[in-house]
Amino acid sequence: MSQRTGNLLVGLNPTHSRLHAVASIAFLSLFISSGLGCSLASRGQNITGVQLYQQGQYQQAASVFRQSIQSDPWNADGYYNLAATQYRLGRANNSSGDLQQAENLYHQALDRNPNHQPAYRGLTVLLVQQGRTDDAITMLRGWSQRSPELAAPKIELARLAEEFNQFDTAQEYLLEAASIDPHNARALAALGSLREQTGDVDQALNDYQRSLAINSRQPQIMQRVAQLSRTKGGPVSGIYNGVGAPGTTANTRLVDSNTLRLR
Repeated sequence: MSQRTGNLLVGLNPTHSRLHAVASIAFLSLFISSGLGCSLASRGQNITGVQLYQQGQYQQAASVFRQSIQSDPWNADGYYNLAATQYRLGRANNSSGDLQQAENLYHQALDRNPNHQPAYRGLTVLLVQQGRTDDAITMLRGWSQRSPELAAPKIELARLAEEFNQFDTAQEYLLEAASIDPHNARALAALGSLREQTGDVDQALNDYQRSLAINSRQPQIMQRVAQLSRTKGGPVSGIYNGVGAPGTTANTRLVDSNTLRLR
C-alpha cells in the first residue's frame, strides 16, 4: 500500500524508468589573480570534457573533469560533470562502484552550490533507479523548504511526480513554480507539456506561447506551437524533457533532462 507524503505519493515503483579573509591588500590581489586563473583553467577543462563526453569518450572525459576539479575545487559544475560521467559509466558497465562515486560527487556538487538544479536532477534519477524513491522525495522537499523563494525545487518535484504519472500533483507544483517566478520559461514549458499530455491542448498552447515570449530560443516548443496552432493535434510527450540532450539514456525521461555544464 502506498502512502502520501505532502503532495507526492511514496513507496511506488515507476512504470517506466523514465543537481576568507586575508591579511593585506597585496595578498588579496594575489589571491584574486590566482583564483581567476584557476577558474579559467577549470572552465577550459570542463569544455574539453564535455566535448569528449559528447563523442562517447567517457573515461577520457572523466579524467579531464578530475583535472577541472583540481584546478578549481569550488566549482560545482566540475563535480556535477564528473558525477554525470560516472553515472553513465556505471549504467553502461553495471558498476555499483561507479554509481556510488556518482552519488558522492552529486553531493559534493551540492555542498558547493546548494541550489545546483542539474545536480539535484541527476541525483534524483540515480536514487529512483535504485529504488530509493522516498530518499529522492525527501531530498527535493528539503530543498524546496530551504529555498522557498526558488521555482526550481518545485519544477523538480513536478518532474518526479510526472514520472509516476501523478499529473495533478505535478501540475500543482508547476503552478506553484510559476507563482513564485512568473517569468520562468522552463516552468511554463513544463506546464504546457503536462497539459498537452492530459488533453488540455488550448491551455498547453497558451503556456507554450508564454514560455516563448520569455525565451524564444526553444526550438522544440516552437515546433509544438506551430503544430498545435495548425491542427490542435494529440499530445506528444517528452517536449520539456529535452529528448536527445547529451547524457541521455533511452526510455528514461528524467535522465533525458541531464546535460553537462560548461562552466
